[in-house]
Amino acid sequence: MSQKHRCGWVTSDPLYQKYHDEEWGVPVRDDRKMFEFLLLETFQAGLRWLTILKKRENFREAFAGFDPEKVARFSEQDVVRLLENEGIIRYRLKIESAINNAQRFLELQKEFGTFCDYIWSFVDHEPIQNERKSLAEVPAKTERAEKLSKDLKKRGFKFIGPTTVYAHMQASGMVNDHEVSCFRHEEVKE
Repeated sequence: MSQKHRCGWVTSDPLYQKYHDEEWGVPVRDDRKMFEFLLLETFQAGLRWLTILKKRENFREAFAGFDPEKVARFSEQDVVRLLENEGIIRYRLKIESAINNAQRFLELQKEFGTFCDYIWSFVDHEPIQNERKSLAEVPAKTERAEKLSKDLKKRGFKFIGPTTVYAHMQASGMVNDHEVSCFRHEEVKE
């Protein structure tokens, strides 16, 4: 595997490589998986993604297996419990926003049938196929990400700026930002 050419952002860390090779950019149509990515992206803001990946299983345990219905019912006691959990990012505003976002997530499910139906509508329900030649060509945000971020914020979501939203769109396969020389570019495209 190490002989394969990967995107420029991937380090030699095996966890990072596994994430890139198996998950990043693969279209997600499952609401729970989409909620997991969304929750993790909001905690990542200001940190390295590898930090989040290393804590991912701790997050899974702390946030009820990324079940939005359970997270939406978290109380102040749960916030305190999470603030004491050394295995996750212990930042009160992000923890409270995860609970808030779970509640908003459920509202969108009711309105649209699934959260995926809502979010995928911002790319006409098909992944955008980019042809990035290098990491330098990948923007931090796009017009679509700004539009989606604005709509999510209008609906009450927090910690969901356009840069976070674009990272989410990349991770969940709404856009294919694998570099064209990366072995995953064509695989994800298909």
